[in-house]
Amino acid sequence: MVAAGDFKNGITVEMDNGIWQIIEFQHVKPGKGAAFVRTKLKNIVSGGVVEKTFRPTEKLPTAHIDKKDYTYLYQDGDFYVFMDTETYEQISLSKENVGDSLMFVKENETVKLISHNGDVFAIEPPITVELLVTEAEPGVKGNTATNVTKPAIVETGAKVTVPAFVNEGDTISIDTRTGEYLKRV
Repeated sequence: MVAAGDFKNGITVEMDNGIWQIIEFQHVKPGKGAAFVRTKLKNIVSGGVVEKTFRPTEKLPTAHIDKKDYTYLYQDGDFYVFMDTETYEQISLSKENVGDSLMFVKENETVKLISHNGDVFAIEPPITVELLVTEAEPGVKGNTATNVTKPAIVETGAKVTVPAFVNEGDTISIDTRTGEYLKRV
């Protein structure tokens, strides 16, 4: 249990049948009346953000979040199969659970599965990945004076905007958080 007076950014709590992470908090001591804590909370499963106020003595149960390394093995129909890197135990997650989080992840890459009470609710891919460009229009000669970009498709099937000098067959580095091109490898 954590008291509202002890809130810190990043703490996860259980509230209203959900798991919430404290994004922002502010202790307010008005000139008249009792002090309170104004917070901005993010639902870590759905991503929704709410603002809520608490009395400093209110207590909420803390939610224990597990992050564990798994290897993404393969896709089997509507399921994605992962293997625990320590126990070699395999688990399958449905397409709905995975969402777009594996957009830049190749088979046999390590990802973090984030869970609460054994229920996986998010997948954290590596921050940067190196992928092969499978489709890209050829660059036009002389288009190097400005930042000219073009669409390209990488080996996982994801679309990325790349500079004009990137060609089909090049290996590029991508930031998985933003989907942005970083550099040619």
